[in-house]
Amino acid sequence: MAKYGLDLSGKTYWLVGASAGIGAALAIELDNRGANLVVSARSVERLGDVAASLSNPSRILPIDVTESESVECATRDLGHIDGVVYIAGEYTPMSVEDWNCEAAIAISEVNYTGALRVLSRISRQFSDRNSGHIVVIGSLAGFAGLPGAIGYGASKAAVMHLAENMRADLKGTGVKVQVANPGFVKTRLTDKNDFKMPFIQTPETAAKTIANHMQSSRFSKSFPGTFSWFFKLLAIGRVLRA
Repeated sequence: MAKYGLDLSGKTYWLVGASAGIGAALAIELDNRGANLVVSARSVERLGDVAASLSNPSRILPIDVTESESVECATRDLGHIDGVVYIAGEYTPMSVEDWNCEAAIAISEVNYTGALRVLSRISRQFSDRNSGHIVVIGSLAGFAGLPGAIGYGASKAAVMHLAENMRADLKGTGVKVQVANPGFVKTRLTDKNDFKMPFIQTPETAAKTIANHMQSSRFSKSFPGTFSWFFKLLAIGRVLRA
């Protein structure tokens, strides 16, 4: 029996963005909890490494979330799944002074527009059959505007809001929607930062927190806890100053 409410044993989850970082770590964590996985990203080679580390049945399904045709082909070949986790993410440090519009758009294409492409298809399938589990990975950066986060912060705020929209529409159905908002996690993306990152976590620690959240009944999980309150207070302050 699962330690938390939802037993993942034998369930099939599609991880979109599973070739590295949090996605690869979450694949291993969910595999350890008995889930069968479909792992997707652009790099087939890295996906092969992830799949080789799993003990339960798994399948590699290449996808480029920035291309509608690629998303359409992947969802057509996907087969039955019980849940989807949208983890695909891109990040480039960027401020107003060095604003690169094309780079900012590229970030949004992965973090937000890609989620629209994928989840529009999957949520409709889940809604039609009245069952399914949708998990979106946001970020503490989505709670409030931060320096050097042009493109990234706004795209994460958008995908977090998207999760709220889906939850509102699917309330009372058999489809469960959740969002998980991590702080700094040691990945190839945060390696781009040249500043101290408080409470930085390993991908494995973040993956364990996300998996625990997936097995819970809560909608939103922001972590690490102490650090997350700082961002929530920033968001509250923004509202009070409006």
